[in-house]
Amino acid sequence: MNFTRWSPRLPGTQRRAAARRTDQGLSPVQRGDGSVPAARGQSGQPPETPSDVPALEDFSVPEILGRLPALVALVYGPDHRIAYVNEAYAAAFGHRTLGTTAADSCPELAELGLLPLMDQVLRSGKPRTVKSRRTRGGGSYTVTCLPAERTEGGKEPEGVLVFAADVTDHAEAAERLRASERRHRETAVTLQRSLLPQELEQPDDLRFAATYQPGGTDAAVGGDWYDVITLGAGRTALVIGDVMGRGVRAAAVMGQLRTAVRAYARLDLPPHEVLQLLDGLASEIDPSQIATCVYAVHDPNEGRLVYASAGHLPILVRDQDGTVRRADEPTGPPLGTGGYLHASGSIDLPPGATAVLYTDGLVERRREDIDEGMAALERALSGATGTPQVVCDRLIRSMGVTAEHDDDVALLVLQHPTRKGANAELFHNAALDLLGGIEAAPRARAFASGVLASWRFSPELHDLGVLAVSELVANSLKHGSPPMRLRLRRTDRRLIVEVTDGDEHLPRRRRAESEDEAGRGISIIATIASSWGSRRTPGGGKAVWCEFALP
Repeated sequence: MNFTRWSPRLPGTQRRAAARRTDQGLSPVQRGDGSVPAARGQSGQPPETPSDVPALEDFSVPEILGRLPALVALVYGPDHRIAYVNEAYAAAFGHRTLGTTAADSCPELAELGLLPLMDQVLRSGKPRTVKSRRTRGGGSYTVTCLPAERTEGGKEPEGVLVFAADVTDHAEAAERLRASERRHRETAVTLQRSLLPQELEQPDDLRFAATYQPGGTDAAVGGDWYDVITLGAGRTALVIGDVMGRGVRAAAVMGQLRTAVRAYARLDLPPHEVLQLLDGLASEIDPSQIATCVYAVHDPNEGRLVYASAGHLPILVRDQDGTVRRADEPTGPPLGTGGYLHASGSIDLPPGATAVLYTDGLVERRREDIDEGMAALERALSGATGTPQVVCDRLIRSMGVTAEHDDDVALLVLQHPTRKGANAELFHNAALDLLGGIEAAPRARAFASGVLASWRFSPELHDLGVLAVSELVANSLKHGSPPMRLRLRRTDRRLIVEVTDGDEHLPRRRRAESEDEAGRGISIIATIASSWGSRRTPGGGKAVWCEFALP
């Protein structure tokens, strides 16, 4: 096969442009039309063209292609039989026998996926290019396939010129860069997850599940977080927040806010007071960072969530019948704005209900109103049943959150389970209004003794419970003010004793001297109980409580 009888076929516009460029370099005799093009800027004065300017056909194309560092091969016919390979191609893949088919003697073309591409080029007469494809030997190549036709005036391509550039170094560098980016992202996600609770606390009366899904594929993770905090006396605080922006700064601010929330929660303050403290702290940490947050407290004696929101999306509650409710106002501005007095609201959480707290990545989509995302989440929650973890997984799937999701998502699901049968017998409540003066103390002891006996506690735990009631009631009668109330609560894990009164002064443990006749009550409680604490109650007053862990 005489290679000089073949030429790559260019698309029409490129072919005509090449012809014009060639004609402009030829003499009138070589062009054969007797015309001479005028030089630019010289009207009517044609430039003198040397008679020895060579034509393209005068150059040895095979010799040029043979010396190229790129890999060149020419195949012809529908079977793609080999007409030519240059030295670079032979050095890379070995010598090829001319006249054999590419499918039989050029396995590298099959590995690069070029055989179907060559068929397309032969049929369409249009060039095709594939970028950075790898062979089994490990090399990577960018390949262009050009239609080739005989120089004797053929109009249809009869062959394909394969032109391959070795891009192995570039491909390996790109792969190293991708691997480095993956490592950086894994490090960033590990940092983010380390700032979240490693295991959620599971209080007696609620069941929790949560998930965090980092968004995007880069290393700039966001500042979404959540937490569950047991407060004592059966009360539980839950929080979810979102620091706007991405990167280390957002994650650092998130970590500080989460730590502060846990510290403020230990004070057992109302939700709006916790947000008030967080608001001031956020301004001090980084005034340029905007953060939203919702903080809620569940009290099993009240059967509802008391919450406060700083610019965050509303809590959703699904009742046992599938009805979904949104937590209403109040919602204040995001944390760090300062000067705003937050307020608390409440939403019922009866047995069998499921509540959902989430960040905006779950419901916010580009080119879509956030109300549409909220409506979609409500529909998904309405049909989501099962354990908190099952509900969590279903909501993530229903909202289309995948590994390629472009925003971080934090989701916290809690359930107030319905208890029946033997399980329900492990949960009891009893309460007594403390009326009158000091005579209320013996009535409280007698009431506690009867209740604890009916709950079938051991004699030791019975006596400790009665002693705790005696000390807390005596402390309230001495230092508190009406109305006073004793509440006993039994769960599957603990016995809780709580006394409330109308005085806001919180007791503290102090060392009583040997000659003191009082001041030992709280010390006694701290000694005999597993834990104890106090808090101010809404509307004024306080509650003092202690817990005993059950065997």
